[in-house]
Amino acid sequence: MSLAFLRRTLSRQPALPEIVEVDGRTVPLRVRVSPRARRMTLRADAALGCIGLTLPHGVSQRRAAAFLDSQKPWIEACTRKWPSPRPFEPGGGIPYGDIELRIEWREDLPRTARLEDGVLYVGGPADALGRRVETWLRREAQRLLGEDCTALAAEIGLPPPPVRLGDTTGRWGSCSSRGGLAFSWRLVMAPEYVRRAVAAHEVAHIVHHNHGPEFHALCSRLSGATARKATRWLAVHGAALHWIGRR
Repeated sequence: MSLAFLRRTLSRQPALPEIVEVDGRTVPLRVRVSPRARRMTLRADAALGCIGLTLPHGVSQRRAAAFLDSQKPWIEACTRKWPSPRPFEPGGGIPYGDIELRIEWREDLPRTARLEDGVLYVGGPADALGRRVETWLRREAQRLLGEDCTALAAEIGLPPPPVRLGDTTGRWGSCSSRGGLAFSWRLVMAPEYVRRAVAAHEVAHIVHHNHGPEFHALCSRLSGATARKATRWLAVHGAALHWIGRR
């Protein structure tokens, strides 16, 4: 088969779309070819707000497009359950631990966000509002999770562990083999007991790098027996945290 013939054949195949329109919502489509895949599969990621399509090696785009079209009822059923976006905007609310903050924006206010009596005051250009609010939330997450981990580590005679933040969707926290802790900054928008339980989980991992009975006993002690309750909360509400600040 000549290269020219192959190119002509591929050019006649319908290209897979980059987005899927579902009930008026634009949903990104992420396609992955896996040599280990035995069949075509779909995954609806509520946190990222996208549909993942995994294809075995050698599957044509024509077959993949037909499969995608046949699965539209399933895609629609999944996306209907997804949270709605909650952009950062004037007058809007932000969950912050156990309370809800209100955003107050005026262009003449200081550009650095400031919290006072449940109101987050932000100034500067309107198109930078979202970025400034997120910057403030990230700083608060760094402060609060740092304080949480320092206090929890002190309970078991450990020095303050290093804490860094990210915006992960696969896990809310992690512990390296050297005892460095990492968390999703979005935990600052979860109830306080949830944030502290995730911190307790990772601090317990500094001592026990497994999920054995001793780990669970220490995690339960550090979290005040809220670990399971926090896990259930994140299973139900965690995806919605990733839609805060999103348009």
